[in-house]
Amino acid sequence: MRRVKLDKIDLKILKDLQDNGRITNALLAKNAGISAPPCLRRVKALEETGFIRGYHANIDTSQLGYNVTIFAMVSLDSQNDHDLKEFEEWVQKWDCIRECHMISGEIDFLLKILAKDWDSYQQFLTDNLTSAPHVSKVKSSLAIRPTKQKPGAPIEIE
Repeated sequence: MRRVKLDKIDLKILKDLQDNGRITNALLAKNAGISAPPCLRRVKALEETGFIRGYHANIDTSQLGYNVTIFAMVSLDSQNDHDLKEFEEWVQKWDCIRECHMISGEIDFLLKILAKDWDSYQQFLTDNLTSAPHVSKVKSSLAIRPTKQKPGAPIEIE
């Protein structure tokens, strides 16, 4: 069953799952105004078509000792496709890099990096990031505090 066009029920299911990934199928179905079996079929279809890519817990990183969030703006010495892909593959090896976005403008990539402290980030920066494939420049900005962190996308239900 391959669903492409989303109706109001699909959107309600997506919104509820995005807000609470642990919601029971029974409550999800009730909120969507349908019974449990078709709700479960819709969730499976949303997973199969890639609307739902996975489920995860929202972890308080400071509880695990990651007290520093850094946004690193990385410029490469080349923007040819092979070099961009080589850098992207390198990024996948480092768990401390939590997000990597290719962006337009003077900077090629924006990385979100978690570290235990500033010194451990500087160690990663000098030992690894600056020597990564094709890196010519790195600018680092220390996050002071998050004021909004919301996963997913805005879902509007008519």
